[in-house]
Amino acid sequence: MTTPDHREPDHLDGDRLEPAPATTPTAATGLASLGQEEFSLEQAVGGWRGLVESVAPGLVFVVVFVITQEIAPPVIASLAVAALAVVARLVRRSSVTYALGGVLGVVIGAVWAWRSGEASNYYVWGLITNAAFALVTGISLLVRRPLVGLVVSALGIDPALDKPGAGEKALDLSWRHDPVRLRRYALATALWCGAFVLRLAVQVPLWLAGEVPWLGTARLVMGLPLWALVLWVTWLLVRPAAPAAPSPETAAR
Repeated sequence: MTTPDHREPDHLDGDRLEPAPATTPTAATGLASLGQEEFSLEQAVGGWRGLVESVAPGLVFVVVFVITQEIAPPVIASLAVAALAVVARLVRRSSVTYALGGVLGVVIGAVWAWRSGEASNYYVWGLITNAAFALVTGISLLVRRPLVGLVVSALGIDPALDKPGAGEKALDLSWRHDPVRLRRYALATALWCGAFVLRLAVQVPLWLAGEVPWLGTARLVMGLPLWALVLWVTWLLVRPAAPAAPSPETAAR
């Protein structure tokens, strides 16, 4: 039986007391990277594997289409690359969530391109999702509930929380009454909205013109690389401010 002042040792090896081994924190990826003290572009895009899994299917589609000028070969090739990414993760017993998200978009695009007979329709799903996100972020700004603020609160990484990551406080929206943080979240949300609108402004005319090689290139350049840049600027805007150093008068007290 233990008393409040006596706890069982973490690990007992003979007469030598050893602390329990510390666990290595898992690097945050995607939106979760906004809660990190140090931002990593590599981790924000899911590491090199996440970058390859995101870029490879679209790159293969463009290259094979340019070579063959047919629908079936690039569709099959892109699906094969996406499936290979999932299989590779299963073999290594790592999470397949990231890869499956990419596979879903590839499958939808491949089906639309195949059934319509238009290679450019491979990218329609991406245009639709960007339009939807542009609309959502725009509306959130109009109603003064910027999406970035809702996201960081839902993820439990709002710097206003007493214990970031605590589930019971994950939806604390007290930042809406703080003009400084509200402005920062609004600026970050406007940045997101601008990125989605920029994608549409560049890619929709290319899609209408049937310029598959240029559309595929724009999709790659304005995809994960642009999103990583947006996340970095967002992190700069929403990261917790470092505590101010005490003044000499305060320190003297």
